[in-house]
Amino acid sequence: MVLPFPGHLSPTRQTPKNPDLPKPLNSIQAHCSLHPRLWLLITVLSVQILVLFVTRTVPLPASLFPATKTPATKTKPSAAANCPLGRIYVYDLPPSFNKDLIDTCNDSDPWRWRCGAVSNDGFGPTAAELAQVVPASVAPAWYWTNQFALEILFHNRLLNHECRTLEPESAAAFYIPFYAGLAVGKYLWANHTMRDRDCEMVIRWVRKQPFWRRSNGADHFITLGRITWDFRRLDDPSYDWGSSLLNMPAMSRVTRLIVERAPRDDNDVGVPYPTGFHPSSISDVVNWQGFVRNRNRTSLFCFVGAARADIKDDIRAALMSQCRNESGSCRVVDCTRAECANGRTSNLETFLDSDFCLQPKGDSYTRRSVFDCMLAGSIPIFFWFRTAYTQYKWFLPGEPESYSVFIEPRDVVNGRSIRSILEGYSKEDVRRMREKVIETIPRFVYAKPREGLGSRSRDAFDIAVNGVLNRFRVARESRSGRGTKTQEGKTNSSLSDSSLGRIL
Repeated sequence: MVLPFPGHLSPTRQTPKNPDLPKPLNSIQAHCSLHPRLWLLITVLSVQILVLFVTRTVPLPASLFPATKTPATKTKPSAAANCPLGRIYVYDLPPSFNKDLIDTCNDSDPWRWRCGAVSNDGFGPTAAELAQVVPASVAPAWYWTNQFALEILFHNRLLNHECRTLEPESAAAFYIPFYAGLAVGKYLWANHTMRDRDCEMVIRWVRKQPFWRRSNGADHFITLGRITWDFRRLDDPSYDWGSSLLNMPAMSRVTRLIVERAPRDDNDVGVPYPTGFHPSSISDVVNWQGFVRNRNRTSLFCFVGAARADIKDDIRAALMSQCRNESGSCRVVDCTRAECANGRTSNLETFLDSDFCLQPKGDSYTRRSVFDCMLAGSIPIFFWFRTAYTQYKWFLPGEPESYSVFIEPRDVVNGRSIRSILEGYSKEDVRRMREKVIETIPRFVYAKPREGLGSRSRDAFDIAVNGVLNRFRVARESRSGRGTKTQEGKTNSSLSDSSLGRIL
């Protein structure tokens, strides 16, 4: 199509010379009259050059162009610089394996699980009752977070992680956002078929993905919000509990971030239970640390828990008995009379008012109470190494004596006085251990912003994800013959938990 322009004439019509024009212009006019096609070509080219010049210098109104969709950015521009350990691809699982499990939360664990526990992106209901206990500056950071909410918290954070990629071919790690804890929570006590159904369906779905077949799951990871034993149902019919997820062959190479790990399974990585404190900024953390550091503590030690009447030589019964007998030095919260699972005002106040907190085994070796206690600046007293020391090596200090006390459980059952042991620590010892506990707080809390606390501090989520990426990096280097060297000159395919803790 020929674009119209002023003075455009038919090629069959000649234009007379204008006597008023100078001779050079008359010459040009005459030449163009004899060659109208040349004139047309010159004009079109001139218009194109003019349009090109204008569009490069002055933005044209959007109304001149038809609406078009801007393609989504698949990888953030800063990812290459900020993600030296690699990028993460989050599988888009069918909603029946995650979202739908939240929407039907009333079906889960009818004794304690409620829909409110998974509200606010997994943080739970706001803890308005704590406004009279905690500083006003950090009160909005407190929630009644369920101890089994880990899967929801991690999924939401990973969807917004700066190292997330939508291009699986560029990923170093693949995350499976299956809420296995919520799924098994409906059927812990009955119905083997239903307990394993979701697990088997997820595995079938993931195994069909091309990047699973590349490594058979060795570069995949998952979060599990319940203890490892809830996913390791034994063949013994008398042990009728949980699903068989972690016994399934397809899971043998997958890394699991889990609140309590199995002691001899290197693919289990223990991560902290969620507490009720979810700081929105590093200033929230600093303000809280200052508050617990300056707290006036009126009790030497405390115990928050319940005895187990059906267990012979139950250490918790012995601890509660000692605590009641030392009422001037010890404070008790009896959880047989009050709901303690997800934190309560009395729990926090008790930890805040005590120098030490007793942390025996719970229903398993670990307890959320360990982190509730330390969050309040109270020094934990352990009775089994598996309660903390061999569980959370990426998150807790490598020197147990720097932040905690260890007492042999048989000594307690045999009547040894807890009070006399604790009175052997000087005020300076207590101050030093408390300071170590307070220093550790950012490493075991889960921040509220989906971007975390920023570059100045890493929370438990950041440490866990960086730890997984580093494990995968070392494994890749080992397979390519570039593994790290030990002092003996041997190549390690993975870093030890303690050395990785130092890196993180």
